[in-house]
Amino acid sequence: SILGEQRVTLMTRSQASFPSYGSPFAFAQHGQSGAWFSELVPHMAKTADDWCFVKSVQSEPINHDPAVTFMQTGRQVAGRPAFGSWLHYGLGSECANLPAYIVMTSGLPDQPIVSRYWHSGYLPARCQGVQFQSTGDPVLYLSNPTGIDHAARGEIIDTVSELNRLKFRQVPDPEIEARIDAFQLAYKMQVTVPELLDFTDEPAHVLAMYGPDVSKPGTYAYQCLLARRLAQRGVRFVQLFHGGWDHHANIPGGMRRQTGNTDQATAALVTDLKQHGLLDDTLVVWGGEFGRTAFTQSTQGPNGRDHHPRCFTVALAGGGIKPGMAYGATDDFG
Repeated sequence: SILGEQRVTLMTRSQASFPSYGSPFAFAQHGQSGAWFSELVPHMAKTADDWCFVKSVQSEPINHDPAVTFMQTGRQVAGRPAFGSWLHYGLGSECANLPAYIVMTSGLPDQPIVSRYWHSGYLPARCQGVQFQSTGDPVLYLSNPTGIDHAARGEIIDTVSELNRLKFRQVPDPEIEARIDAFQLAYKMQVTVPELLDFTDEPAHVLAMYGPDVSKPGTYAYQCLLARRLAQRGVRFVQLFHGGWDHHANIPGGMRRQTGNTDQATAALVTDLKQHGLLDDTLVVWGGEFGRTAFTQSTQGPNGRDHHPRCFTVALAGGGIKPGMAYGATDDFG
């Protein structure tokens, strides 16, 4: 919907007025760079000089699903490869025992997070992202059935793979090749994943740095530490989706909850990568599918904001990015 020159959703168009809504939280400059941070993210503020902020990011869609699809694939319509799939396809994998593209989700399910966001599209199926579960065991079926040991399982996999190769010679379908690769990788993961998920080898100060939720599988903090461990093992692309940011009402309460769940672990991930000598070779991207309006939305309750794709901020750290910089700006009204 269009209101003057401002694109808005139908949730906002019916409002009688559109008063500007300043942040209810205090902001201050931090670090040698003087980067501005909200009082809600004190841990990230301590890493101010590690970040580069791009403040002029624009998108096209104004609703969540096409906007996430656009950020993931460069198109609003589903079906094209996700950029993690492109990285796998173009750069290959550095780890033979884990997927090259791993996805994890956490937070509130206020908007659906669907598997086509990390689909390989028209690229080979092996380039598709592999989702680690957010509840229970991150990877299912790691244990062998009763009476089957790892060697016997290997013989079964080899036999099935040979049958698939025979079929591939008859019908050269790339999906058959992907199936062979998937069986072999799953077999290797039976050994590598239990070690990956065992945080007992992490020093106490590292666990404390991520906060109390780091020991709870499925939390954002747990997944941030797991992301560092995956990067250590050569996994090419790790993507975390954390839901719960769709604040059409009650921004003060919603932002306190969301930053309380993400601030400490985000800062810890950057610091941890740096301490392990991984940050120079690892690009951390922190952002969403669009921003929020400078005016208040009142149709679903007080103190909310509507979707705003015309300009928003994405934060970058590591990977050769020049830290302590900010690029782009908005006018006074975003």
